[in-house]
Amino acid sequence: MAEIRNGTYGPGERIPSDAELCERFGVARMTARRAVGVLRERGLVRTEWGKGTFVITPSESGGDEQQAD
Repeated sequence: MAEIRNGTYGPGERIPSDAELCERFGVARMTARRAVGVLRERGLVRTEWGKGTFVITPSESGGDEQQAD
């Protein structure tokens, strides 16, 4: 969350994968998934299955979270 707020990851940018988060922070995969889930619940990111998790732009935060392809 801190890296999103300080601009390390800006709107529309992909955040690291679960595996990358595990390696970087030395946590179990379930812990990394839970952390990303919290970011999703707080409206900071959206996950596109098969593509990754991306920081939500301000215009997305109030709209639909998922779009049909």
